[in-house]
Amino acid sequence: MDRSELLIVIASAFLHAAWSASIKGSRDPLAFNVLQTLLAALVALLVLPTVRLDEIPSLVWWGAALTGFAHGLYMYFLGRAFEEGELSVVYPIVRSTPAFLPLVSIPLLGESVSGRGAAGIAVVVAGIWLVQTRGVVRWSALRGPGTGFALLALATTVAYTLVDKQSMTAFTSASWTSVVPRAVVYFFLLYLTTAVVFLPLSLRRVPARSWPGVWRRDAGRALGALAASVAGYGLILEAFRTAPASYVVAVRQTSVLFALVIGSLWLRERPGPMRILGATATVLGVALIATAP
Repeated sequence: MDRSELLIVIASAFLHAAWSASIKGSRDPLAFNVLQTLLAALVALLVLPTVRLDEIPSLVWWGAALTGFAHGLYMYFLGRAFEEGELSVVYPIVRSTPAFLPLVSIPLLGESVSGRGAAGIAVVVAGIWLVQTRGVVRWSALRGPGTGFALLALATTVAYTLVDKQSMTAFTSASWTSVVPRAVVYFFLLYLTTAVVFLPLSLRRVPARSWPGVWRRDAGRALGALAASVAGYGLILEAFRTAPASYVVAVRQTSVLFALVIGSLWLRERPGPMRILGATATVLGVALIATAP
């Protein structure tokens, strides 16, 4: 990865951690995600008429539909995981994508990973799991509050990452005259499908009588979280246009370090020495990837 790609992905990592902390810091994470999704769908309906839809390749339309479906499941699983578990426990599981993505991106996308890059990915994954297990590897660590939903959210991230990489590669080669960046258009396209999948799953779990309070309490924060999501995901989509997906996803795991700091300062969580060591290992792994050929 070159320096600009690295900085783009690290900025996206910070925004993703802040977005996740906003969800966890809300009184009802699932209702908060519903509010975000409704706002995103509304903005999408305002943005999309301003672009030439005939310039969007057919592969991008299909990709947005598929990744939107995966995102709908991801939003639901993530909200349920945050309902039950701590940010500093749930988040590392959800962000373990680098351990699994190369297994499918290399044969399916034809990507190559150098020896140093592979070592960096391994160190990142080790750091993530050190944060999760506190240095004690046991099966019971995978049976804590929220971990089941966190593992399901992890599976959806592998799926939509593959689709996003292929979609943005196709989008890059297409002519584009709109002032709205391709990545932003793709984000809102996928969010329309996300809304179709996520809202029916979630609305039945949120009592109708609670919505006035949810709106008064969380509307401003949800709008801010949506802005962070658009910016953070848009940056990742831009990185996918030129950088290998395996490297991009691994570097984005610096969000674990940001989540650890945010969880400590804002949510009053108390990570121990092993979690801090794991977060440090994640950063060292990213440094290996950044210098990999």
